Amino acid sequence: MAALTPRAVFVTRETDYELLIARHATRGQARFFLESRGQGLAQVEARHERFHAVLARARAAVPGAWRQTLVRRADLDRFLFAADDVVVAVGQDGLIANVAKYLGAQPVIGVNPDPDLYDGVLVRNPVERLPRLLPASAAGAAGIERRTMVEAVIDGAERLFALNEIFVGHRSHQSARYRIEAGEEGEEHSSSGLIVASGTGATGWARSIAEATRLGLSLAPEERAVGYWVREPFPSVATATRLRAGKLTDAPLRVTSRMNEGGVVFADGIEQDFLGFGWGRQVRIAPADRALHLVTG
Repeated sequence: MAALTPRAVFVTRETDYELLIARHATRGQARFFLESRGQGLAQVEARHERFHAVLARARAAVPGAWRQTLVRRADLDRFLFAADDVVVAVGQDGLIANVAKYLGAQPVIGVNPDPDLYDGVLVRNPVERLPRLLPASAAGAAGIERRTMVEAVIDGAERLFALNEIFVGHRSHQSARYRIEAGEEGEEHSSSGLIVASGTGATGWARSIAEATRLGLSLAPEERAVGYWVREPFPSVATATRLRAGKLTDAPLRVTSRMNEGGVVFADGIEQDFLGFGWGRQVRIAPADRALHLVTG
């Protein structure tokens, strides 16, 4: 049997214009809603048209013999990626994190459809590069960054992967109670939760915590290490605050829930996609065995 040709999988999310139409049913109703609040639809509509023009150019760059398909961010948990797919994320940087946890070693090309709107830390390629990046990625000839990911394993069974960070805490962000263990040290905590971040995630949420607490850690995106930060730990007769931040390489961070209700573990800021973390459940968090294979050029 002849081998299948490569498949380009385009990953996108709804534009702001599409979300407005979904909420208000018609363009006229969306325009009325914005104009009644001193805003306009024209700029949102222009960004929508610009995005779809870039997406059309991206899809036209796929070699004629290849297969291609489109998947929305909301459908990623139901989409089956193949080992020989080349993934093209067209949108903001967060879209790379959204798709990374569903992949193995497939190359991911980030395309920035609007450099004036998105930073392009991960979606760093203009659409003009795709005609050479697609075949080079399929042939294993493209430059690749193997960015470390974070893995959380609850009770030795349920798993979550994240490109940026794993959050452990209470779903309403009220006080979270748990026992934390790092290496040979351990203590009971009451805090606003904790995050474990990769070198990629260390430039986002983790950075804001590190700057506020002055507990910075050196983490490179491709370094097989992750860092943890505890948010607002509270000292009491039953809780301590010594374990506030640290770097993890070989030994995982171990956290045991002391929450009868509301405890959660979720990845990359997607609170809806959580694992329950009720009293007595244990999570081990460490660098993942898999990495994001980000195409650099």
